[in-house]
Amino acid sequence: MSTPMRRTDTNQFIEVRAERLEGAPVGERRRWSEDFKDRAITASLEPGTNISALARSLDITPSQLFGWRRAASLRAEKIERQSPAEPRAAKTRRVEIELGGAVVRVNADISEADLRRLLRAVREA
Repeated sequence: MSTPMRRTDTNQFIEVRAERLEGAPVGERRRWSEDFKDRAITASLEPGTNISALARSLDITPSQLFGWRRAASLRAEKIERQSPAEPRAAKTRRVEIELGGAVVRVNADISEADLRRLLRAVREA
């Protein structure tokens, strides 16, 4: 029967040195211009775009592209909140027309042809 080995030293130290892995990028992180990001975001918002394929073609990760999109959305929301609010009356000018006991309310910028069709439909109803 073999006897178990006894540890004489209770404190053992291991020397660890961080080394660069083979193939790891050298230098700082890559940086992209705001113009590049804007073009990538615009391309990603096109209908039917495959985000993963687009990201591969741009040599970035899909999560990076989604992050840029999220950041752009937050910036847009912040700008929208900071812009002065227009008075509600200035935004939507409406016209009311009474016709045969019915009241028709339309935006003031309705085209004449659409208004004629609408009034004809109300008369016929």
